[in-house]
Parts: sequence; structure tokens; C-alpha cells
Amino acid sequence: MSKLTNLLEWGPISRVRRNHALEHATLQVLTRKHPGARLAGYSDMQGFWVIGKVSTEDLQLAVEEALQRLRNGEASLAIHPNCGTNFAVSGALAGTAAWIAMLDSGTGLRNKLDRLPLVVSLVTVAMVVGQPLGPRFQEKVTTQANPGELRVVEISRYPREKMTTHRVITQK
Repeated sequence: MSKLTNLLEWGPISRVRRNHALEHATLQVLTRKHPGARLAGYSDMQGFWVIGKVSTEDLQLAVEEALQRLRNGEASLAIHPNCGTNFAVSGALAGTAAWIAMLDSGTGLRNKLDRLPLVVSLVTVAMVVGQPLGPRFQEKVTTQANPGELRVVEISRYPREKMTTHRVITQK
């Protein structure tokens, strides 16, 4: 387990995890101030992207508030209910369950169709199990709620015809 911890705290991975947490916190602040806003984000080592209709000023204020709230210990802001991690964990569990259910099912269509109730049952159990595991995986692996010395150095706006995108650049 200590090797995994060391890997998660390694420079580039740690940066992505802290940016991911700040992205989530920012999106949560924005959606509380703008209910119904359709926003998405994507994090990387240099910062994160926010996709959706939001002004640069509102984004700047939300990023500042999110960073301050994370620094004040509001770790729950780092966990987002619509994070791709949740879907990936559930999908991996469901895919594995379906694969297990189809093991040794033979080659004929009839044999495979006979396994359909088992596949559906196992995939359903996997999806139920995946719901609490996704946020837990975010908490332990894909985000780091403590931003440390992370700071925002630039926010750039990229207007598009149908979609506005912002790039938030961070530094340690």
C-alpha cells in the first residue's frame, strides 16, 4: 500500500490530483451559484478546463472561493457526483461482472442467451456496489483535497460558437 501512496504523492500525479480536486470544488461552487448550469471539467498537470456557459469573472470568483474552502478543510468539495471516475469504476465493475458471467458459456448463441439473466443480475450488483466505490475512489486516488501550495496563475477564455471553454492554469 505504501508504494501506491508514494506513487499518488509523486510530483506529476499529485499535481493532477490537486487540480482535479480544485476543478470539482470550482464546479460545485459554480453550480450552487448558478443552479441548472451545464458545466463540465477536465484536469491535467498544468491545471484544468471548464466547459460551459460561465463568465470569466464568475469562474475566477468560484476558483478563488473553491481554493479557499479546500484550504479551510472542506474536503467534500473535491468529490463530485458526476465525475468520470464514478462512471469508470461502475463501468469496470459491470464489465468485469459481465465477462465473468460469460466465462465458459460455449460458442452457440443459445448458450449465450441462456446466460443473459446471470449477466443482468451480476451487472446490476456491480452497478450498485460501484455507486459508493466511485466517490471513495475519487477521495483516495483521483483527487487530493489538500491543495497545498497550489495557486492559480492564469484563467483564459476560449469562446466558441456553441460552447465556451476556460483554461485555468495552476502552479505549485
